[in-house]
Amino acid sequence: MKISVLFAATLIAITLLFTGCGSSEFGKPLTVNQATPIADILQAPDKYNGKRVLVEGKITEVCEMMGCWIMIQGNNEKETLRFKVDDGVITFPMSVKGKVARAEGIVSVKELSVDDQITEGQHHADETGATFDPSTVTAPKTRIQLNGEGAVVK
Repeated sequence: MKISVLFAATLIAITLLFTGCGSSEFGKPLTVNQATPIADILQAPDKYNGKRVLVEGKITEVCEMMGCWIMIQGNNEKETLRFKVDDGVITFPMSVKGKVARAEGIVSVKELSVDDQITEGQHHADETGATFDPSTVTAPKTRIQLNGEGAVVK
């Protein structure tokens, strides 16, 4: 009887592991307890620039080339924040798309010139196979992202 219980417990543990029902940790352990709403960061980026924050939301995109970034959605579809890590430090598998992340890092606010945006747009198109029209970039813009250090994905 004890062997059957042990076997069943082992089978359940293996099933949870391979079906993704548990959580996966990436990078450094999380140290911030209270999540900052993504909307707050997007509405007042200068207030958060250089600050360590924790955000939480659904992963809507994953870098297809190296797994070096994920897009995290806030309370609505238009609230997204890029969580970018140094290449090779953390690698997110495509299987995290659609799951919920708790991600910690330093907010970075950077002004991108037209040339910078065109270079990034062409690089992104090369990575994803999408098309990019450089004529759509007409003015500088502000990029707000989270320079990632650690994440837990469920």
